[in-house]
Amino acid sequence: AGGTLNLLELIRETGRHVGLVFTSTIKVYSPLEEIRFVASATRYSPASGLRAIDETRPLNFHSPYGCSKGAADQYVLDYARCYSVAATVFRMSCVYGPHQYGTEDQGWVARFLIRAQKEVAITIYGDGRQVRDLLYVDDLVEALLLAEDHLPGIAGQAFNIGGGWENTISLRELIERITALNSSSPEVTYGPWRIGDQRWYVSDSGKFETLTGWRPRTDVEHGIRSLHQWIAVNHGAAAAARVVGS
Repeated sequence: AGGTLNLLELIRETGRHVGLVFTSTIKVYSPLEEIRFVASATRYSPASGLRAIDETRPLNFHSPYGCSKGAADQYVLDYARCYSVAATVFRMSCVYGPHQYGTEDQGWVARFLIRAQKEVAITIYGDGRQVRDLLYVDDLVEALLLAEDHLPGIAGQAFNIGGGWENTISLRELIERITALNSSSPEVTYGPWRIGDQRWYVSDSGKFETLTGWRPRTDVEHGIRSLHQWIAVNHGAAAAARVVGS
């Protein structure tokens, strides 16, 4: 959060129009423990039929990562409101796509695919029924460019950005897709739940869609297949990246 604050101060001091889109995270919201979930063989779903989470959800940081991102998130919004900095916030769900080497904490889709191709065991924390909406990187780039085009009109606002209900997947369902792509089942081990991990989270991006016309174009089936093919071709580069990042 400190680095973001320094950047905001520099922008403020210039007195010029400098647009900023801060990439926040769904971890600024609570673990959604107040929502009752039902469990199927592969996923959790809200018992109420709730389909997505919008920006009216109260912030409630439950991890050091969420706290750091959340503090920066609020700095950005306050600088926009107090000092007219042309800044907005994207609270993003799970982003995936080519050039993701699985070394990043957030790159779990790529990490699962890479480990399966290398025939290395995949570790799932929790029971694997956790659900997320996936956002393909090309769709995120389009959203970022649209946000830039709409600044300063959307300054001082936060937006949930994700693939939405149509692009949800659980960890167990991703394992099933990997099995189909590789024609073999990867080895899977299970570890304890991570602190603050939501059993279910789906982004409601309706606010941003209404203001800009943006909608995600890439469905989960196509996106996972595309990433799988990219990893197969660039496997050596992915291995090199892991060595550098280790």
